[in-house]
Amino acid sequence: MPEPVSPALRAVSDAVLAVAAEHSVDEVLQRLVDSARELVGARYAALGIPDGSGGFRRFLVAGMSDELIAAMGPLPRTHGMLGAMLTADGAYLSRDIHEDPRFRGWWPKGHPDMRSFLGVPIVAREEVIGAFYLTEKTDARCFDEADRELIELLAAHAAIAITNARLYERSRELSILSERNRLALELHDAVTQKLFSLNLAAESAATLLARDADAARTQLERVRALSREALDELRSLILGLRPADLEHDGLEGALRKEVAMVSRVHGIEVKLSTSSVPGPDAPRDAQVLRIANEAVHNAVRHAAASHVTVDLRGDGNALLALEVTDDGHGFDPGDPELRSRHLGLTSMEERAAELGGRLAISSAPGSGTTIRLELPHDGGR
Repeated sequence: MPEPVSPALRAVSDAVLAVAAEHSVDEVLQRLVDSARELVGARYAALGIPDGSGGFRRFLVAGMSDELIAAMGPLPRTHGMLGAMLTADGAYLSRDIHEDPRFRGWWPKGHPDMRSFLGVPIVAREEVIGAFYLTEKTDARCFDEADRELIELLAAHAAIAITNARLYERSRELSILSERNRLALELHDAVTQKLFSLNLAAESAATLLARDADAARTQLERVRALSREALDELRSLILGLRPADLEHDGLEGALRKEVAMVSRVHGIEVKLSTSSVPGPDAPRDAQVLRIANEAVHNAVRHAAASHVTVDLRGDGNALLALEVTDDGHGFDPGDPELRSRHLGLTSMEERAAELGGRLAISSAPGSGTTIRLELPHDGGR
């Protein structure tokens, strides 16, 4: 007879099956951190995903209330043991993390005291793609080797789950891009020619009927005007369907396409104004476009804005400012809970810093939001 499965292995199996049912990367990560905490009886657990620069792109927690998270402020970016685990060769156990020389840096006021610690990197293809952090063993003074083995086993499955979730989301993105291009080509081939023919026919009919009744001529003029409007609208739609291409379109052209797409998809007014935009600078333009996209999508998705304006300014030689303003419900930029759960604002600020610039956020509940990127004359170099 086969040996019975141990409760610990069954718990790991149940956790893996629960994670496998998710497709969203964020849902997978939250399932994993919740499972890790339950498996070893930790009071607190976290899961960090590196951003490639020594910090965290995502940092999820379990065992902490919303009030506690808000009291701690922004979640960590690159700090002590948390950052060290992203380059670790293996698991790390400590009875008291305070005794480790790497325990330093980020420890905000209001953070609960933590002593016992278990850290396990998540490795895929010899690359650390994440790390589990477990603290404060609830039924013992510290974590033990059995706990380490359980989390290492979960980490091995986590590597597969995270990779699969990323591939799933990426495949969806590629499918959307492919569908946009396919639809744009079909619209261009099948509809544009018909509208052009309609416009030509209307003009010919107007010439032939020039001496006929005024009513007929008026109606034909209406057909011609409508066909021109439809043709212009279709051309605009086709441009919007194609993804932004900085190399081909430049920053101004790429922004114009994105603004048109957001406006049409969400049915709101998004306006772009530009002045003296300088020539292309690929690294700068990519960062500026990402900041603009983040700000516009925040206005549409989170602020429920009905009007958004994007203003891009330069002096002909350098790009000096980008400003995105919306009439949404606004927020408190200093709200620690908002900062702790959403890294979008932090991401925009970091991109601005990489350009040598500054990101100013002006907002208040009920008063809309203005996000302004200011760049030095040399573009940060």
